[in-house]
Amino acid sequence: MNFGSWRSQDSRSLSPVGMHSFLFQMEKLRLKEDETCLQTPGFRCTQRPAQSFLGIRGVQSGRVGASAGACRQGRMVCARVALGPGKLWAAAWGLLLLAGATEAQRGRKKVVHVLEGESGSVVVQTAPGQVVSHRGGTIVLPCRYHYEATTHGHDDVRLKWTKVVDPLAFVDVFVALGPQHRAFGSYRGRAELQGDGPGDASLVLRNVTLQDYGRYECEVTNELEDDTGMVKLDLEGVVFPYHPRGGRYKLTFAEAQRACAEQDGILASAEQLHAAWRDGLDWCNAGWLRDGSVQYPVSHPREPCGGATSPGAGDGTSGGVRNYGYRHNAEERYDAFCFTSNLPGRVFFLKPLRPVPFAGAAGACAARGATVAKVGQLFAAWKLQLLDRCTAGWLADGSARYPIVNPRARCGGRRPGVRSLGFPDATRRLFGVYCYRAPGAPDPAPGGWGWGWAGGGGWAGGARDPAAWTPLRV
Repeated sequence: MNFGSWRSQDSRSLSPVGMHSFLFQMEKLRLKEDETCLQTPGFRCTQRPAQSFLGIRGVQSGRVGASAGACRQGRMVCARVALGPGKLWAAAWGLLLLAGATEAQRGRKKVVHVLEGESGSVVVQTAPGQVVSHRGGTIVLPCRYHYEATTHGHDDVRLKWTKVVDPLAFVDVFVALGPQHRAFGSYRGRAELQGDGPGDASLVLRNVTLQDYGRYECEVTNELEDDTGMVKLDLEGVVFPYHPRGGRYKLTFAEAQRACAEQDGILASAEQLHAAWRDGLDWCNAGWLRDGSVQYPVSHPREPCGGATSPGAGDGTSGGVRNYGYRHNAEERYDAFCFTSNLPGRVFFLKPLRPVPFAGAAGACAARGATVAKVGQLFAAWKLQLLDRCTAGWLADGSARYPIVNPRARCGGRRPGVRSLGFPDATRRLFGVYCYRAPGAPDPAPGGWGWGWAGGGGWAGGARDPAAWTPLRV
């Protein structure tokens, strides 16, 4: 038990074990401070004022001789060396009763607690510490508090949610005081209290976006009492490396942020990159992360990628995440590691009667009520919708790529992933195009024919049956 925090707790909440610990600490402190000046058996003179640290005056004995008087002249208090177990318990209960009486005179103290576990996460039965959602989903950020008051209602408690964007930077999300509620910024119309009975400060967040990823702080305040708890919102998704047409190592930190946003993503966090490395991501080019650090994941150690024994997030002989640390974000240039999540719409491959140049890709998709897919959308379709197509197609940034779920001969190797052919000459008629149709968008040319993904797992639930690829209206 933390002795220094005892006075902030309700005395009635102490268990016998807690009481024993409290008494032990009290006696330990007393003995530590004692300076014996009297050798009379059964007595000890301590150089301590009559008012003790708990607000209880020292006990003086009637068996005080000349030496004890000398102690009193030195402004010392004469008390017994130790109390027996029974008297020690009685003295402790007396201390608690006196403290309770003092509180009653000042009025009942209002104590607000946000329940937290040892890890610092808000304690809930379903998802302690972290909750997981996806783009477009609805999630509850759990937070409960305990408010001990009989004469005041929960309307006196202020509930505030903020997002932690930096160690010392916060963004207001939601605040509530009694019946008055208000959401801020991009959370307007999406955030509201769950309101599941007294003590529930959980926040319901609808239509989750990529920018919602991160840590949130739940703060409960009543007058001078307040406490906080942390909840981390994680998103299902995929990390992908990216560099623009200009080549590798061309992006400052701000340019990397914009590049990810243009490709339907955000800069990945260090935790997301580490999870992607554990999932098999192997990339030999260093890239910016959200916190301003520069790292890259190596699953298969080799000399051109930091060496076979370079330190990283894992054993050097089995790969790891190589870390360049925090770099100058306005002067140094690297690639980017982006993160994207679930797609609300659908990505499909459109193969016109003959290949089109890049300039014709937008028109081909528009004729089907769609737009040219972005790099992040293709990665999300590959990872989360199991899009599998062994044919390269144009993407919005001018690159040509294709997604492989089931590796096979002549489709780019033995590992799944999104294969890239770089940035071909935009005037060449080499490819079809990958299109993205938003949910609910109509097909303005239902009579048009093309070759597309028929759904399922790409190859008809994983079977390599050519019949799975059939002409269909897209």
